[in-house]
Amino acid sequence: MSSLDDPVYSTREGGVAEIVLNRPARRNAVTGPLASRLHAEIVAATEDDDVAVLLLRGAGGAFCSGLDLGEFRADPPPEWMPAFSGLWLDVHAALYDCTKPIVAALERFAINAGSALALAADLLVTGERAFLHVGEIRMGMAAPMNMAWLRLRHPESVAARLAIVGRRCPGTELERMGVAAEVVADDQVLNRARELSGTIAGYPRNGVRSIKHTVLRGRTAGSGHEWFARIRGDS
Repeated sequence: MSSLDDPVYSTREGGVAEIVLNRPARRNAVTGPLASRLHAEIVAATEDDDVAVLLLRGAGGAFCSGLDLGEFRADPPPEWMPAFSGLWLDVHAALYDCTKPIVAALERFAINAGSALALAADLLVTGERAFLHVGEIRMGMAAPMNMAWLRLRHPESVAARLAIVGRRCPGTELERMGVAAEVVADDQVLNRARELSGTIAGYPRNGVRSIKHTVLRGRTAGSGHEWFARIRGDS
């Protein structure tokens, strides 16, 4: 069981597992312990028969600011550093393999590693002035997780606009590109994401499972780890 002191915790209500990135003082920036807890919560919700929908959000009114560079640049490096690449891959593989709809509430910003989590959602609810920023190109980085999700879900034109231009894209623009399912007033993002999640959870479970299963069957790789290995092999 998770607790409110964990870097990620979850709650259950009405068939919705609300999974919360819980480092608000660091704008929910990603570390090894956060990745480990996030993976565990995704797997637990996926395997829980009482859960119909996963809702991913950040604590403190923001989604995720990316990697915690202060932790990654620490001297000496944290003990989890050598394992981080594998932990982060496990998170995204679990999202890829999840057999239930995933909703994400993009409040304020989703940057780099955070944008990859937002792009992993089946349905993204964002604020009008909230933004998604795939900015790795500015640092000379390849953005493999962002590119994997963009290749899976969106046409080349959208991937280029987000990843090659490398600028902040506000919610209204994300909706026009088909990246966001809905854009609402900034102070209503979480409420709307919860409402949408609850609506889906209220549908007959067999239908929800069947539709998500059909979505998964349309993918070209058998598992998340296979998909991300394929993308990394292509780059």
